[in-house]
Amino acid sequence: QVQLVESGGGLVQAGGSLRLSCAASGNIFSFTTMGWYRQAPGKQRDSVATITSGGITNYANSVKGRFTISRDNSKNTVYLQMNSLKPEDTAVYYCNAQYGRPYLGDYWGQGTQVAVSS
Repeated sequence: QVQLVESGGGLVQAGGSLRLSCAASGNIFSFTTMGWYRQAPGKQRDSVATITSGGITNYANSVKGRFTISRDNSKNTVYLQMNSLKPEDTAVYYCNAQYGRPYLGDYWGQGTQVAVSS
């Protein structure tokens, strides 16, 4: 059973930075697209950033220029560097990892809270 474990969340002031990490453990096989999603209270879960196994990235418009996603395939780990944080970035951030070509399914982490104070 694959597990995704997120870390790095917390409370930060507006304008500050955080770095989220997501490490996969268990019965690991190669993931295709990995990414970060977030869900604010009362809202749906939205994509923040994704990265393919080849390093192609995609960002939500709201985070472009402020967030950077990266991955270490040898460690099955994906990162999210978040700079210039805003109060509207406050949410639970979830790691996601897809597998299979074509797509077969995905795994989700348990989520890590990010809170940005004004």
